[in-house]
Amino acid sequence: MSEVVTRFAPSPTGYLHIGGARTALFNWLYARGRGGKFLLRIEDTDRARSTPEATEAILRGLDWLGLDHDGEVISQFDRADRHAEVAHDLLAKGAAYKCFSTQEEIEAFREAARAEGKSTLFQSPRRDADPATHPDAPFVVRLKTAQEGATVIEDEVQGSVTIRNDQLDDMVLLRSDGTPVYMLAVVVDDHDMGVTHVIRGDDHLNNAARQMGIYAAMGWPLPVYAHIPLIHGADGKKLSKRHGALGADEYQKMGYPAAGMRNYLARLGWSHGDDEFFTDAQAKDWFGLDGIGKSPARFDLKKLENLCGQHIAVAEDAGLLRELEEFLAATAQNPLTETQRQGMLRAMFCLKERAKTFPELLDKAQFVLTESPVVPDEKAAKALDAVSRGILSALTPHLQNASWARDDLEAVLNRFAEDQGTKFGKLAGPMRAALAGRSATPSVFDMMLVLGREETIRRLDRAATAEMG
Repeated sequence: MSEVVTRFAPSPTGYLHIGGARTALFNWLYARGRGGKFLLRIEDTDRARSTPEATEAILRGLDWLGLDHDGEVISQFDRADRHAEVAHDLLAKGAAYKCFSTQEEIEAFREAARAEGKSTLFQSPRRDADPATHPDAPFVVRLKTAQEGATVIEDEVQGSVTIRNDQLDDMVLLRSDGTPVYMLAVVVDDHDMGVTHVIRGDDHLNNAARQMGIYAAMGWPLPVYAHIPLIHGADGKKLSKRHGALGADEYQKMGYPAAGMRNYLARLGWSHGDDEFFTDAQAKDWFGLDGIGKSPARFDLKKLENLCGQHIAVAEDAGLLRELEEFLAATAQNPLTETQRQGMLRAMFCLKERAKTFPELLDKAQFVLTESPVVPDEKAAKALDAVSRGILSALTPHLQNASWARDDLEAVLNRFAEDQGTKFGKLAGPMRAALAGRSATPSVFDMMLVLGREETIRRLDRAATAEMG
């Protein structure tokens, strides 16, 4: 079997849409799982709407998602001469023709067809004209589409889709100024890039029937087609701005880890049994076109958060810290100091559980990110009344020589609570306030282990002796 080559071909008219991100992911998974190539082409032929900023935003989005491509990024616009060359080849073969009809003539044809209740698909009077009779006037180049029979798209997702040829017009290949149209450019680029599998949104399904005419006329092999359903919001309507964030970069700024996003997007419209949580390696191994459903997938933020929490929990500490720092940069927050970085690495074991996003992770990490002296927030300050401060003051001597291991610390604190005629639960509130300045924190023992003996005692002493306003 020849090497699998897939491609992602966005138009640079805005950010990387979440639907585009999933299309890119499906192409990436299919190629990577088969030792093939994943190529990137920017379809920038619409010069009025294409911008370098949008291209940058798309590249940033793919980079964040970890979808690496092979080779250089291809610009469709830069290949316009090659597209025109193919149109002239088709003219020379008699598979295309010059059409001199003006816009006014085309509109008049359509009005007459409407009045007679006939098809408004334009039929050029020049389709079979002798080139010797061509006027000296502007013309477009049209493809000669078969007028009888049907075009059958054998689609890996949609099955066999039949379109009657009398429903297809003679598609324009070159405009009157000689520039190629998008539909021609796509086919030429896919052929020249050696694309074997075209995996794209099912809004392109009808385009496939028209593009197949160019493949046939040029004698080129067809790629395998897989047209995937669009993504809908939770309300069942096509995903749009009213459903909230749409761009991949927005999800990065909301603090979702890329691995969780990849996992969730892979599950949007594709399944492998009942598996919900899986790694990249499993996704590459399992992903196939036969697992893609025909119905639109529904975007569910709760499911995304749940998967992201699972990925944070199993992530490797240094990698998670790297991505956390990228999140801080993307949201223009202050970078971590070296002391904070080291503290985060020590604390990861107790931060990763139950954090679904990076803001939640940072929130849990306040005890290690905050600088002494710790200033308790309003809720935590209530736990530091005179009685509690007295208890903390009595506690610190017991910690001076305690073995700094979790079991030993638990034993020391439970014994101390008993001596005070109370339970450890009563100590926890004031200790959280003293160590983190918060009432909701990781376990007191975990914080003590991360902070170490010296810093723990320093914070407890300060809280015990602080003048509470």
